Amino acid sequence: MDDESILRLSLDAKSILRLSLDAKARVDIGCFDRGGKNRVITETEDHNYNPKTTVTPYGIFLPELDELFLYFTESQVTSDFIIDVLEDFWKSESWRFPDIKTLILNQDNGGENNSRRTQFMKRIVQFAQSNQLNIRLAYYPPYHSKYNPIERVWGILENSWNGSILDEVETALNFAKNMTWKGKHPVVKLVKETYETGVKLTKSAMSAIEEQIDRLTNSTHEKFPNLGKWFVDIYCANT
Repeated sequence: MDDESILRLSLDAKSILRLSLDAKARVDIGCFDRGGKNRVITETEDHNYNPKTTVTPYGIFLPELDELFLYFTESQVTSDFIIDVLEDFWKSESWRFPDIKTLILNQDNGGENNSRRTQFMKRIVQFAQSNQLNIRLAYYPPYHSKYNPIERVWGILENSWNGSILDEVETALNFAKNMTWKGKHPVVKLVKETYETGVKLTKSAMSAIEEQIDRLTNSTHEKFPNLGKWFVDIYCANT
């Protein structure tokens, strides 16, 4: 792969949309003290021993537009969950971006979405093909995920329900709907599907996936070794 092909995705900014994706820590649902202050005195349980359930907020943030989409799940944040969320986002929002041919996905290099996770790579290639999009997976290395733009919004979400009792899933969703980022409310959805963990491809199946992606090679960027782990391109858009 030569320098021209590596740079191809970064030349035409008008055809590129950047998405910042990440999950927040799981949140216990029940009558638990979450810290903070509330004007109304409320009794809570001392310890989070038996929550009714737990939910994980997963976000898609558009840095250039300051728009936030939050998906909550009581299941696991797996490779399939992440791509299902991405598909839902693009299905509902793609009409707004008729000129977009490339999505740049900023993520940390987590266990379920890293470029060596076989099920994730299978699903992201399928997503690119079905939507005729180029995809660049641009990961943050360890200890640098704080620079992922979506990390800025989690503190706002936490402040929105700080001091309140998240006694039901719907309560957490309502607080999320009422938060604002740069004066805008997020789109909030609850994903009800249950996801199985541990789904992975065979070596031969993953070999076929590798043939459909481009990893930035050490020979191309000698000053930055191991880029193939952090930058992966999938070319599917009609040009």
